[in-house]
Amino acid sequence: MLVLGLTGSIGMGKSTTATLFQAEGVPVYDSDAAVHALYATGGAAVAPVEAAFPGVVVNGAIDRAKLSAQVVGDSEALAKLERIVHPLVGAHRIGFFEKAQAEGHEIVVLDVPLLFETGGEKKVDKVVVVSAPADVQRQRVLARPDMTPEKFEAILARQTPDAEKRARADFVIDTSQGVDHARDQVRDLLTLLRTSRSA
Repeated sequence: MLVLGLTGSIGMGKSTTATLFQAEGVPVYDSDAAVHALYATGGAAVAPVEAAFPGVVVNGAIDRAKLSAQVVGDSEALAKLERIVHPLVGAHRIGFFEKAQAEGHEIVVLDVPLLFETGGEKKVDKVVVVSAPADVQRQRVLARPDMTPEKFEAILARQTPDAEKRARADFVIDTSQGVDHARDQVRDLLTLLRTSRSA
């Protein structure tokens, strides 16, 4: 089974691209969704995260805004959180692989926002980077509710620069020309990968 790592900076269209892979029948593991599930009521991360960061649990679930207030801008706190959450996500991901394998899928996608930042590129066969020009990215992100230029800059500062991601990628999907154009690129990439696997 070929494992594609899908990544891209904020506002580049990574989530949309992930759904395009799913639409082509490729199972996608969304690490953000996995974290949401771990943070939800009854999630495996609730008790250990509350123990490490008291006051972040509201109605039995982790309040992401309260947690964010305790970790953003504090590299030690962020590292402490990652030591709790990453192993839980890892265990969750193994189940995804087992299911995809059992269903006979040739290709799976791991949607990982911080793939390069966490060394995740070493755990996948090929890296797909979703990209768009900086002005398009900025426009998309600042259109989000609760987003400010300062918050956007702080997020960018934690992410590997887009130019470096593109340079390290095996494949780049350009999302600046709309969904149909991105869909064509996804289809072409899957055709290429399937052809080279059967060759």
